[in-house]
Amino acid sequence: MTVTVEADQGVAIVTLDRPAKHNAIDLDTASRLATVWRQLRYDDGVRAVVLTGAGGRAFCTGIDRTAAVPQPPSPYSIDDPLLTIGPKANDLWLPVIAAVEGMACGGAFYLLGECEFVVAAHDATFFDPHTAYGMVSAYEAVLMAQRMPYGEVARMSLMGTAERVSARRAYETGLVSELTEPGGAVAAARRAAAVIASYPTEAVQGTVRAVWAAREAARTHALAQAPHLIALGNLPPERQAALFEGRGRAAYRLR
Repeated sequence: MTVTVEADQGVAIVTLDRPAKHNAIDLDTASRLATVWRQLRYDDGVRAVVLTGAGGRAFCTGIDRTAAVPQPPSPYSIDDPLLTIGPKANDLWLPVIAAVEGMACGGAFYLLGECEFVVAAHDATFFDPHTAYGMVSAYEAVLMAQRMPYGEVARMSLMGTAERVSARRAYETGLVSELTEPGGAVAAARRAAAVIASYPTEAVQGTVRAVWAAREAARTHALAQAPHLIALGNLPPERQAALFEGRGRAAYRLR
């Protein structure tokens, strides 16, 4: 099972469970996430959700590079399995809190961008490797621009694998709302989720919808440009792979 779900007292813990792969998302994991979010829509015993990654070394490192994703020939279309991995993409309006331990990078931002807020351990790090691999950071940059100041998003997106954003810096710039000791992010997120789950769910979900609506117009407009920017700016897959083999793997080595 690539994604596990445990529920207790109104709070569901959704865990990406591929620790040997730094919780990278393959096609099975993407499908499983979408299924989990849709199932939670019908579970009236769950009133809040914590999303995390197994193993403590990484929350998620984005798409598994071994996943084969055929692309249509038209630059006006793109098949991106990560577009359907988030709760909002699956019409789930329960509050979702991300608990980040270790690395969160690249496609992880599809998930963080659809969570209500982020709790992170002090040793968590955030980075976006796309430009280092000859790829456009489009969806990721747009989603993070909803949470971080422009200059911070631009720096993280453009610096690629050369630089990581520390949990402290992520907290200072608004991406992270609470810092914990290493190993404590899930417990802290669960505590917050338990408080929220104790409130009337109609009021909570209505508030989630209201906050989301406040930024949805700009987000939708920006995301509409993403497929074209990716089609025009990405290097061919074989050149991406060469860059990844040459220098990209080092970005995922743990300090």
